[in-house]
Amino acid sequence: MSITTYHEVLSRAQDLSPADQLRLLEELAAIVRRQITPQPRRSLLELQGLGKEVWQGIDAQEYVNQERASWNG
Repeated sequence: MSITTYHEVLSRAQDLSPADQLRLLEELAAIVRRQITPQPRRSLLELQGLGKEVWQGIDAQEYVNQERASWNG
């Protein structure tokens, strides 16, 4: 759609009554919803192991101990 056509459609929509504008919006939303392909649901488990190289060579308990010690100032 050219920019001229877009502006023409927009101008015509502005000439509609508020009730007709809402009806147009609802129908346009329905058209767009039908065109959008639903995205597959994702699982938090897909993140398992992400960034594990950052923690290589670090003792987990020692890290926690250092963090807790830093809380006390």
